[in-house]
Parts: sequence; structure tokens; C-alpha cells
Amino acid sequence: MAIVTDKKTIDEILERGVAEVIQKDSLRNKLLSGKKLRIKFGIDPTSQNIHLGRAVSLLKLKDLQNLGHTIVFIVGDFTGVIGDTSDKESERPMLTKKEVKENMKSYITQAKKILSPKNLEIHYNSKWLGKLQYDEIGEQADAFSLADFISRENIKKRLEEGSRISLREVLYPLMQGQDSVAIKSDVEIGGTDQKFNILAGRRLQERSKQKPQDILMVNLIEGTDGRKMSSSWGNTIDLLDEPQNTFGKIMSLNDALIVKYFIHCTRVPMKDVEALEQSLKENTINPRDAKLKLAEEITALYHGEKKALRARNDFINTFARRGAPADLKEEVVGGGRELCDIILSLGLIASKTEWRRLVLGRAVENMETGETIQDYNFKIEQGGVFKIGKKRFVKIAVR
Repeated sequence: MAIVTDKKTIDEILERGVAEVIQKDSLRNKLLSGKKLRIKFGIDPTSQNIHLGRAVSLLKLKDLQNLGHTIVFIVGDFTGVIGDTSDKESERPMLTKKEVKENMKSYITQAKKILSPKNLEIHYNSKWLGKLQYDEIGEQADAFSLADFISRENIKKRLEEGSRISLREVLYPLMQGQDSVAIKSDVEIGGTDQKFNILAGRRLQERSKQKPQDILMVNLIEGTDGRKMSSSWGNTIDLLDEPQNTFGKIMSLNDALIVKYFIHCTRVPMKDVEALEQSLKENTINPRDAKLKLAEEITALYHGEKKALRARNDFINTFARRGAPADLKEEVVGGGRELCDIILSLGLIASKTEWRRLVLGRAVENMETGETIQDYNFKIEQGGVFKIGKKRFVKIAVR
């Protein structure tokens, strides 16, 4: 397959959903040169599911794969045991090798929901990291100073708070950087939270007399509760979710995320996304209709058009059957608030006594998940449309 060097296509790849490109001119020139590049992406199997937040990078990889470049997909079976705390406010517990092995069972299958088997290399980084000797690790560590590490925002914050930082965490960037050396990466793609680790790859490549990789960092996206999508918080939309669950979770998102999800989680042409954004600003399209289109696009991407259409119809029919209004006003609240307090403040119930009676009678339900609320002190962690009794409804989003 000949390498595609269309300038317009390349410029959109370098702009859509991209937070930062390090050596942008270098990367653009490489993409225009016609040379087949090795595009690196690594993922640690810290949970059993790949979610949409990680799939933002996979879609960018697919864009580059469509140009004819080779995608080098690294499963971090070694680094997954060690644990990356780049985006964490506390020390990540080490996983056992057994846990990592269990987690990564279907990772390749999930990745291939987006990536083509053609021009795809799959590696496990225990192959090279597990063979490193102490003196080799010492040589790698010599390329960095302690100041480099502690200058990172989340590490600096933890130090100021007096939180423990293990030496294991200091070593993690060396391992991710060594991955780039091992596979001779031309470009690495990752989220903005990975900047330090990806830069470590450039430094170790230079130390190994390789040409340093260029870097393309994509934006992070929010999950169902408005916080950064993370398996640790359980606010994910997973590639292996059932179609109806995928559809329902997307419909529960805050309306403010519609355009961001279209940009990062679909490949709807940008001119259409921009037109939709303008329509939303001018109130010429109902946000619910825009979200229905978004949910169908994303569900179709991972489950096919037929299942996506069925999920859409099921969603609409379920709401119509249960009597939910088509256009509910959305209440935005902070996570962790009790549902009782929210609906009491909105005047939907008269008292906490009424609330207890409704809960006891199993008359409070999250219509988007089908969950019946059975805890008087139920706290909102993710959004949804809640049915209270027979004719009261409230749509809640979590910021």
C-alpha cells in the first residue's frame, strides 16, 4: 500500500482532538515524505476493559494507519504490574502478574474493534523490560534528574501534602521510554497525562543513538460523572459494553460534552461537527436529538449500524412507554450529593418521609440504567433520568 500524503488529510489528523504536538513541523514533514512510519501506542492492562477515553488515541492511530503507516501496539504486561501514577493523586497499588494476565485477555480483540490487522504490530513489553540488568537500569536513570520527576504537577502536589511517593513510581517513565527504544518508534501517541513518560522516550532514544520520536498528545475526555474517564472511578463507557448500555450511558452525559464527544469519539466529518455546534449555540437543534445522533454514531462504531439502530429504538421506546417527557430540563449537581436532597430542593417531593415511602415502595428508578433505588441515602455519582413515583421525572448531570 502506498503511503497517503494528502496535505488536507494530514493537517486534520494533526488538529482534530489534539492537545499538543512536539516537533509539529518535524512530524508533518515525516507524514508528507511518503516514508512508512512506526507509530507507537502503549496501554497497561490495569482493568479488563478499554474505554472510550483510551479509544480517543486508538482512533487517531486508525487515522494514521489509513495513511499506510505501521501501528506498534504495546500491551504493558510488565509496566502494568509496576503501575503508572501519571494521572493519579495517590500511589497506585502494584498489581500481581496474575491480575495483569487476566485483565489483558481480550485487549487485542478490543483494540481490533478500531485497528485493522494490516499494518499492525503487537508486542508485550515484558519481552525486553524483563531482561534488563541492574547496570542497564542505572544507565537509563542517569539520563534524568530527581528534579525532572518531582516537577510534575501531580507529584509536586503529593510532596506538598506529605503523601508517600515510592521509588517504583520514579522508575516507571524509564520503562515507558525504553519501549520506544525497543521498537524504534518514529512517533508516539498518548493522552496529555502521559507527557513526561513520552518525553522520556525521546531522551532514551537520543541516548541510544536513535532519532527521537515525535509526539502527538490527544485530549482527555470526561466520563459519565463529569470527571476524567477512568476505570478507577467507574465512570467509563467501555468498548465491550452491550449496545444498549453504550447508548444509554452516552444519553446520560452532560449536554456540554456533545461536541467534544463528536470530535474525539467519532469520525463524523469536522464540517458537520462544526455545523452541529453552531446549531446548538443558536438553539436550532434540541440537545437531546444531537445526543441521539452521537449515541448512535458511537454505538455503531463498536457494535455495527444494525445494533446501534436497535439500541436507539429501544431507548426511545423505553422512555415513551414509561411516560418520560421528551425534553427534560437538566439539573447539574456535584458528585456525591444525596438524591433525596436534590429532588427535595426541586420541590418534587414534600418531605424526607415521602422519600422513604417512595424508596420502600420501589418507586424511584434511574430510567437510563434500569436501576431501582433502594437506599434512602443514595448518592449521585453519575447522571441519569430518574423517575419518582408515576409521573415525576428529573434529569441529572454530574459535573
